Amino acid sequence: MDRLTNTVRPYAWGSTTLIPELLGTEPTGGPQAEMWMGAHPGAPSRLDRGVGETALSEVIAADPEGELGAATVAKFGPRLPFLFKILAAGAPLSLQVHPDLAQAQQGYAEEERAGVPIDAPHRNYKDASHKPELVCALTPFDGLCGFRPPLESAELLSGLEVDSLKPYVDLLHAHPEEAALREMLTAVLTADREQMAETVAEATAAAARLGGPYAPYTTLAHHFPGDPGVIAAMLLNHVQLQPGEAMFLGAGVPHAYLGGLGVELMANSDNVLRCGLTPKHVDVPELLKVVRFEPSEPAVIRPEGNGEEVYDTPIDEFRLSRFDLAPAGAPVPVPSATPQILLCTEGAPLLGELTLAPGESVFVPAGEKTELSGTGTVFRATVVA
Repeated sequence: MDRLTNTVRPYAWGSTTLIPELLGTEPTGGPQAEMWMGAHPGAPSRLDRGVGETALSEVIAADPEGELGAATVAKFGPRLPFLFKILAAGAPLSLQVHPDLAQAQQGYAEEERAGVPIDAPHRNYKDASHKPELVCALTPFDGLCGFRPPLESAELLSGLEVDSLKPYVDLLHAHPEEAALREMLTAVLTADREQMAETVAEATAAAARLGGPYAPYTTLAHHFPGDPGVIAAMLLNHVQLQPGEAMFLGAGVPHAYLGGLGVELMANSDNVLRCGLTPKHVDVPELLKVVRFEPSEPAVIRPEGNGEEVYDTPIDEFRLSRFDLAPAGAPVPVPSATPQILLCTEGAPLLGELTLAPGESVFVPAGEKTELSGTGTVFRATVVA
């Protein structure tokens, strides 16, 4: 077992306080958005086995089967297939979607052939992997996920009584659901930017007066004035997770996180196509290839099981579970067949002989047996091999 040293990413939308409060450290004054745990080349975790700190990615590359186990390597190749994060949103993230595996492989290959630099601002595909993800709330957590039925969105937009929104409302009424959503999103993202900025301003003023279900969009407009993503966001379901509840995001599902602290587990990828609420590149034609234009009710996932409580998802690259340890409870064995990262979020539990503090994480190679005891909450990230 190895304690991990992890990188905190200072993205502009990050909270200045939530991660420091979890870690028990002083705030830096700047945003602290994500703490990455894993072997992603962008910010691999580091560990020390007596020869100084080494990137987890290098440790795995030196002995894939020894670290990951033969079954994991056979199924996913010689790499850790998931990326684990603590996410702290102090402001809304961009409205975005992720590609499926075939789309990621094709898009990555095309941009490689075209010679687009991997760090180019207009690059869409940073790798050839899909990026399904699961977010689990540690505090009350706000987000947007999946399209509402078009007629519900039409009713929401109509309630603002903004004349320049009427053509968009008509689009939502005029077609079958998939076509309505496609044409509506396309129209919003390709509209004249000055005219759209005026529409967003009028819609925002009306939303501020009305409050209630319009409150999230007032917040979005405060951070992204004039951005067409404010109108696009009104097509999506507003979701409020309570601590311990989770939400799964599959390929092509538009979503945005609005605020709160959570743990996030995803396939080991950085592929994002943005719809709005961002100063970054928005590739509308490529985006429209990836978005799944179908209404979906976001399913709130609660963990199930005794001892190890599992958040059930349809993905093999990652599996999230949680241990809630009681003071008088017997030690709980930790399954050992697959590689895993264990993260403490509360208390001072023991992992074997290691005492963990909130925000501390440990990499446990496949085959290494251990157990949890003491008091606290520990999340376990692993694979289904």
